[in-house]
Amino acid sequence: MGLRLVLTVIVIFIIFTSYSAYSIWSFSDKVQYVKTDVAVVLGAAVWDDEPSPVLRERINHAIWLYENDYVDKIIFTGGEGKGEKYAESEVARDYAIQNNINSEDILIETKSKITEENLQYAYDIAVEQNFNTFTIVSDPLHMKRAILMAKHTGMEAYSSPTQSSVYKTWKSKSSFFLRELFFYIGYIFSLPFR
Repeated sequence: MGLRLVLTVIVIFIIFTSYSAYSIWSFSDKVQYVKTDVAVVLGAAVWDDEPSPVLRERINHAIWLYENDYVDKIIFTGGEGKGEKYAESEVARDYAIQNNINSEDILIETKSKITEENLQYAYDIAVEQNFNTFTIVSDPLHMKRAILMAKHTGMEAYSSPTQSSVYKTWKSKSSFFLRELFFYIGYIFSLPFR
């Protein structure tokens, strides 16, 4: 009986993991072009006072959404990485302003370190600003977990992955994908304890 139970648990976990992997991969293509109050750009690394290629493409996508009237405002998220002088959101804001985004239409939070904090602190700003609808911007393979977290935060959230992700090769995509699969499953299992 004990062996049968162990095998059953293993089979269920394999099925769940496979379904999660398929869900993350298939969701990465989901782009929802919906007019919302604000784009929330999830943080990524900075190189001193310049956005890393990953962050730059997220910012560029938010700029495109803004210029094409899909959003009226942008919230950049992300605090200071280890050894960095500037918060990710500060660098993102400066880059956006240099690319002709009105500074009055940009808000930032500078405390977050992880995706869940990106979304929570952005939501705190949104509540103060009376924003009700959200376009979440990140890399395609990050979107499944990001949207799930956004909805659990209380956001009416729509998916808008970058269309120019730097994760283009199979090697770079696979490592990002496996990392996302690990964190997505961890988040799912943590939900009953929140």
